[in-house]
Order: sequence, then C-alpha cells, then structure tokens
Amino acid sequence: MKTKHLVVISFDAVSSEDIKKLKNLENFKYLINNGSLIENVESVYPTLTYPAHATIVTGKYPKNHGVVNNTLLNPFDSHPNWYWYRKYIKGDTLYDLAKNAGLSTCSLLWPVTGRSSIDFNLTEIFPTKSWHNQLIMSASSGSLKYQLELNKKFGHLRKGISQPYLDNFVQESVKYTILKYKPNLMLIHFTDVDTHRHYCGYDSKEANEALVRHNERLGEIILTLKEANIFEETTIVALGDHSAIEGDKMIKLNVLFNDNNLLEVDSNGKIKNYKAFAKSCDGSSYVYLKDKNDLDVKNKVYELISSLNTKDTTPIEFILDSNEASLAGADDTCTFMVEANKNYYFIDEAFGDVIETVNPDHVGKLPHRTKATHGYSPTKDNYGTFFIASGPGIKKDVLINKGRLINHGPTLAKLLGLTLKDTDGKVEERILNL
Repeated sequence: MKTKHLVVISFDAVSSEDIKKLKNLENFKYLINNGSLIENVESVYPTLTYPAHATIVTGKYPKNHGVVNNTLLNPFDSHPNWYWYRKYIKGDTLYDLAKNAGLSTCSLLWPVTGRSSIDFNLTEIFPTKSWHNQLIMSASSGSLKYQLELNKKFGHLRKGISQPYLDNFVQESVKYTILKYKPNLMLIHFTDVDTHRHYCGYDSKEANEALVRHNERLGEIILTLKEANIFEETTIVALGDHSAIEGDKMIKLNVLFNDNNLLEVDSNGKIKNYKAFAKSCDGSSYVYLKDKNDLDVKNKVYELISSLNTKDTTPIEFILDSNEASLAGADDTCTFMVEANKNYYFIDEAFGDVIETVNPDHVGKLPHRTKATHGYSPTKDNYGTFFIASGPGIKKDVLINKGRLINHGPTLAKLLGLTLKDTDGKVEERILNL
C-alpha cells in the first residue's frame, strides 16, 4: 500500500562507509532492522549537495535537471549565488507532483526549493554579497508566515550557519511541524556531519560526534511521529547525498590559465576577461571556453592541464571532454571536466601558485580551505552513500549492496502513489511492498 506520510531526511555527507557506525546507533539500527537498506549508493557527477538534492527529487542526472553545480556560472563574480531557486530545476519534482495531487508539502532547508509551491517552506539561502540581507532573502524565497513562526519559536537556537546550532534549529522546527501540520511530504536537510567533515576531517572526533547527534535527531523524529499519532501511517527515509575525501592540496587552474594568457585578472585577482575559465566543483572542475569552437585554445588548455602530472606528482586523475562529461551526467555545455586525484581538490582563485598545500591555520577561516571535501566522480572507490527506508510500502529485512541516487526520486514518488516522468532512474522495486 502507498504511504500517507513520507518523511525524507537527508544527512549530508554521511557515506556508505558510515553504515557500520549507523548499525551501532540505536535509531538508525531500528530503521535498518524494520525496513530496507541500500548500501553503496552511487551519487551523481559532480557529487555536490545541490546537484544531488535536485537529483533526489527528480530522478535525473544534473545535465538533465539543470543544477550542475552548487553555485551559478559567472566568471566575473568571485562570490556567485547558489542554485537556490526552484526555477533552476527542469521538469517535475517530487514536491510538485505531491502538491498537484492535493498532498501537503514541507521543506526544511532542502536545497533548490526557493520560490517553489511547497506549503511550508524554510528555504536554504544565505548572503553571498555585502548588500544581501538574510531576513529579506529568506522571506522572499520561502513561506513567510511559516518562517516567522519557526524563527519566533526557535530562532534563538541558531548561530548563523554554525553547527550543531543550525541543525538543532531545524530539528525543533521539524518536531513542531509534525505536531501542528502533519504534512504528507516532508523534506529535511541536516548538515552537521558535512560541516564537521569539511573543517575537522572525515573521521574526526567532531564528525563522529555529529553522527551521534543525527541518531538522536532521528530518534526524536520517530517519537514525535508517535506523539502525533501518525507513526504507523508514515514511511521514514534516511539517506545521504554524497561522501567526502580528505585532501590538503588545492589546484588553481585559473592561475595556470592566467600564467598562459588564457585569463586576465585585475590587481585583486578578479577575472576581467578570459579565453578559458575553470569553475570548481571541489573534487572536480569544469572548464569553459569563451569560444567553444576555438580549437587552438581547447588544445592548449588540454595540454596545460595534462602537464600538471609529472613523474613526481599526479594531481589530475582524468580529463573528460564535453561528450564524456555528458555521458557521466555532468554539464554537457562544458569543454572539459577535470577530476582531481585523492588528496587534491580545485578552487577558483586566480592568484597564488597553481598547486598549494592548505595551511592548517587557514582551515575554516579563509574561503575553500578545508580538511575534507566532495565533488569527485561518484565512481571513486569507497565513495558511495546510503539509503534506508522503513514503514508503509517498504519491505523488511532487505539488504541491497549497490544503488543509484537517480533511483530515489521515482521510488519516493511511487510510495506516495505518484509517478515521476522522464527520469534517468527507475523505481527500486526490490524494497517496495505496494
């Protein structure tokens, strides 16, 4: 039978490698023992939060749903806006279909939902420019009355986007929303683990403590569903969007292009003009040409990037051309997609050295200085994520070794009695009992 209530909880950056830890945490263990577990879920390319979350609600690769990076492509903007708004997603989403079917919908910091038709929408949006105002941005992109309600009750828990305070705010908002509104579809995004993996390391004490907090949040949500008398009618899905890999060496392709007259920057390192431009996805990087038909520039770019690999060091794992990037599901308008080897990642800065080692004192203090990151090819070894489901419509005691993020959307839709069309993925029938 289909479910009456579907609660989808995204635990950002929780990986397939974490499953052995989750099995020893009471509430994750409860879901696994009473439902289905898909290990080693292959994410999408690039393995970034916004492309992945757009894939979860569409069943499409980034090239087909349109959210091909976290941030928008603008070579002349050193602090570009993110893909915050629903308008960037091509085609139907899970929450659109639910709304059109007369179901009530809710999103709590689920990426790429700004200015959508979601009934109760607390959008993930934040200032990137000096003239941006957080309150105005949030008010204009989500459900105003609902957001005011949540901030009045729980706003004191927040400290900007610092963790675990942000997730604590979201958690209380989730519980309040379940009790008061009982939406048919809830999309929830927690980033505690992701934040601490970035700034403290993949298997750091801080990241592992965040996993424990996630277990406590999951338990509180289960108890709240019971308190609201809808637990037996609710399917709970806990999933990840991508993994993370530690690395302390930054690759600055725009410095390489600047040094070879393919890029022009001002005294502040801001791009003034370009023939070739690198757009980082952290573990990978797009390269775009101003003139796609300029074969001389294209060949020069390929040679320059290839030359970074020497007998002593190999920062580049592979280079895809536009067709190969498209086959991998990435942006088919790029000229190249460049993959970093483990221990390396890309940043867009056009000043400094082409390859720099991160100063540990700069982690979390200067932009893009991290201890672990994502955005790599989803085919890298031991780099998958997970999917757990329990409740109406889900079989018990099912373990599947491999899965795909593109299958989540069609599967979640079917649980609600809906059908997502034109998807790249398919319904994961092996876990369903419908």
